[in-house]
Amino acid sequence: MIELGLMHAYDFTRIAKALADPRRFGILQAIATRGDAQCGEIFSCANITPATMSHHVRELEQAGLIGTAREGKHLRLTFRPETVRAYVDHLRESFRLPS
Repeated sequence: MIELGLMHAYDFTRIAKALADPRRFGILQAIATRGDAQCGEIFSCANITPATMSHHVRELEQAGLIGTAREGKHLRLTFRPETVRAYVDHLRESFRLPS
């Protein structure tokens, strides 16, 4: 996956794709504002089917933007700010933008 300071094109593309979907972006924002949340908390706000929620969670997890942990019947979603930082740093470096 992603090593801080180094980002492979595959990782960068996967993150960009995950962030490009407005619904996924909204789900990620909801998780990030809480730091972590149970999937059901986010699902109830998202107004989508369980299958769609599952798909979006899987995409966010595979992109490294969230972590997941099973807690009994529930799934805990945790925001991973280090991935967002690495992504932004890669953009900054790619376009030679000042920090």
